[in-house]
Amino acid sequence: MDDVAPDCGALFEAVAFLNHFKAMPYHRQRGKVMYPLDEVLLLALLAVLAGAESFVDIARFGCRKLELLQRFRPFLDGTPSHDHLGDIFAALDAEQFQRGFVGWVASLIGVPEGVVAIDGKTVRRSGKKAGKGAIHMVSAFAAGQRLVLGQVKVAEKSNEIVAIPKLLDMLVIEGAIITIDAMGCQRAIARKIIEKKADYVFGLKGNQGSLRDDVELLITERKARDFVDSEISQATTIDADHGRIETRTTTVIHDVEWLRKRHDWPGLKAVVMVESTREIAGKAEQETRFYITSLVMLAHLLGPVVRSHWAIENSLHWVMDMIFRDDECRVRTNHAPANFTTIKHMAHNLLRRPSGKDSFRLRRKVAGWDDEFLASLVTA
Repeated sequence: MDDVAPDCGALFEAVAFLNHFKAMPYHRQRGKVMYPLDEVLLLALLAVLAGAESFVDIARFGCRKLELLQRFRPFLDGTPSHDHLGDIFAALDAEQFQRGFVGWVASLIGVPEGVVAIDGKTVRRSGKKAGKGAIHMVSAFAAGQRLVLGQVKVAEKSNEIVAIPKLLDMLVIEGAIITIDAMGCQRAIARKIIEKKADYVFGLKGNQGSLRDDVELLITERKARDFVDSEISQATTIDADHGRIETRTTTVIHDVEWLRKRHDWPGLKAVVMVESTREIAGKAEQETRFYITSLVMLAHLLGPVVRSHWAIENSLHWVMDMIFRDDECRVRTNHAPANFTTIKHMAHNLLRRPSGKDSFRLRRKVAGWDDEFLASLVTA
């Protein structure tokens, strides 16, 4: 029989996501088995899809599911212990790993359409070792597709204002609408979004100096004159759900030349006021919020854009806390918390794929029960 090297493609089922991490630097650790990086990433992702919440869980999954894992890769040395997994993820370059993640998502959906919400989340138990603060991750979330597009860790003694431009640099966002809360309302961030041929909607609070005050002054004065001689559009929606009635009136002022000259704000085309009234059990609460935007868009379209920003809270942050138990995670060493968050975001995206009417929570349970369903998530 001829001594011919086997065709790995014929032996193993293809897992396309691993191709996006081939170029990552990966260094041998002294005195330990050198598990191939693709095997480590596949093990971690399959385990998290199936319910793992720690490196101890992932190591046990590897012991119990070796036959399943060997459908995709050799795993000639078996799978790493939990201590070894912790060392590997702690040493793995987080920024390179996140760039691989961004490339993988882009290969699935191309350029995102519609709203891309950017917001930060703190992994609360990740900072109790050596007196370090908990890590804070800033993520970009495609509201329509409900997929994480990318994430970056906020550096210690830094904030989201520094992290957001790094995240934007990773992403292809041409034609998208970037929504960010008041923390990210900065000229440099607005300029970067415009340069990348996207649009923005920024929330306003007191941290923008006089900008927020001038927006409120502009709207208040024009509202007092019933918007006479103003170029505006308005739209009102009423939602009733679970005993709550919410009325929202969106007012867009399109002629903002005075504001644009006064603040020299990149791309500014309009200011937005959203007045909401919530009625619950006979009690009414009122709230008024202000936004600036580079969009030339009427109120009945801008209102839904503003509301879409909250998808990152309801469809990502909530899921990470309630389904992936993010706030209970005790992974704390070096790059490990950021890298483990990226693995969970990968699992989140794969579980978002259409799968009948099962809830997100149930799909994750089924992945733990059914090897064929689990395998289908990474091979589809």
